[in-house]
Amino acid sequence: MLLSKQTSRRKFLLSSLIALPALGVTMKGLSAAVAAEMIAPSLEAYTPTFFSPAEWTFIMSACDRLIPGEGRGPGALETNVPIFIDQQLASDLGSEIYLEGPFDVNAPATLGYQLPFLPQQIYRKSIAAIEAWCQDTHRQRFALLDPAAQDDVLKKVQAGEVNFTAYGEDILTSKPFFSELLNHTRQGYLADPIYGGNKGMKAWIAIGFPGARASYLEWVAQHNVQYPLGPVSLSGDRG
Repeated sequence: MLLSKQTSRRKFLLSSLIALPALGVTMKGLSAAVAAEMIAPSLEAYTPTFFSPAEWTFIMSACDRLIPGEGRGPGALETNVPIFIDQQLASDLGSEIYLEGPFDVNAPATLGYQLPFLPQQIYRKSIAAIEAWCQDTHRQRFALLDPAAQDDVLKKVQAGEVNFTAYGEDILTSKPFFSELLNHTRQGYLADPIYGGNKGMKAWIAIGFPGARASYLEWVAQHNVQYPLGPVSLSGDRG
């Protein structure tokens, strides 16, 4: 494979180094955590597999408001959460869902999944309805609203106050979509980086999660002692 750009060549070399089962992999003083972040996809240059360009701007903006970057830890965009969601939806996510019915959308949550849609369909239908609602209410697409207005829209979506019926969707409501989006955002933020999110294991580092370390025997009897080691990904990358 011809790597014409210097940055692409360096990412290839870094990924090769990180793949080695070595401890404390470095490249000219570069830590494995920094190297892992460098070989992760760039959110700005990423081309979505599942989402259309218009849907992608919505997902980027919504994730940014659900886990904003101005908090104590990294934000959703810093950790590639939208990439995680896109890659999950482009895969076989939801293939195990039973869709033969009958469905009762008003049934209590204890009766389980009650929608005749896969997650992919929920995203497409919901984003289209929310964007239409934003156009009618704010005369702007969601991504072009200021952060306060975006927060208000998401709160209304969460409360079921964005009426999808007015935009041609008689079964799906906004509440299940918000739940799906919030859950996937959390998963992308905290999952192992091999799934596309948690870039550079930043979220794990922020909360002190050790990741996929194989053994903690030496720490079992040590109570109220801060764990000093950084996280480890399933791929062997170290934070």
